[in-house]
Amino acid sequence: MPIGRRGVSFYIGGPTDIIEPPSLADRAAACERPLQPVVMRQSWRDLLFLHWPIEVERIAETLPPGLSVDTHEGIAYIGLVPFFMQKVRPRFCPAVPGISNFLELNVRTYVFDEMKRPGVWFYSLDANQWLAVEVAKRFFHLPYIHAKMSALREGEKIRYSSEQRDGAWSAKTSVSYTPGACLQQPEPGSLDYFLLERYLLFSWNPQSQQLYSGKVHHDPYSAREVLVEDLAARALDSAGMTPTDANRPVHELFSPGVDVEVFPLTRVGLE
Repeated sequence: MPIGRRGVSFYIGGPTDIIEPPSLADRAAACERPLQPVVMRQSWRDLLFLHWPIEVERIAETLPPGLSVDTHEGIAYIGLVPFFMQKVRPRFCPAVPGISNFLELNVRTYVFDEMKRPGVWFYSLDANQWLAVEVAKRFFHLPYIHAKMSALREGEKIRYSSEQRDGAWSAKTSVSYTPGACLQQPEPGSLDYFLLERYLLFSWNPQSQQLYSGKVHHDPYSAREVLVEDLAARALDSAGMTPTDANRPVHELFSPGVDVEVFPLTRVGLE
């Protein structure tokens, strides 16, 4: 049964049985570059990763058939990730000024499918580029929202905001973040690795009632400490996934970014 707001559907009746999560070997396999042809290239820059623990049952209730909640040491997480999307273009095409660069902020959690492939499930994706929103909604079945967004750099500090609007209702997310010291590459099995090393997204087409997956590939993230200030995580509210204390994430990381290859969307079960 679909529920949600702003046209974003969540699904009651997702898997609630306890299923063994992916092994470290499964997670390592998901990092490998696919053999399919690349359909798009893009760069993700100055990413802030904020995460909160959230009840497994709350996540499970929102998932479509075929997905299970992925956990680290038994804990599920909800994430808020603002960043700069740059040089977005189809394969063999150059970036186009005014279209290829925009801001994005997503609310996400972590899941795996029946083949034990770990990936990302998105509750919302704000972007301030109308064409990118329409393309992603139509061809990737992702819950993109055209939002009013801004980012201001003050030295190394970034002030980032995104406002979803729907008539009288609005939700404004804002945060300031300053990168800190470089960290070692996340070790397999660590929480950093669990949250960062994700190379598969899942999406649901409500018209066909089909689950899809889309692979991306990039070098592993280089992670840094980060100082987070003035956080107002209202996008979590609009997604219906507010944690117990939304002003206090338990995990904070920054990455200067990666260059990304995007591969075709595929119906799960036909890979």
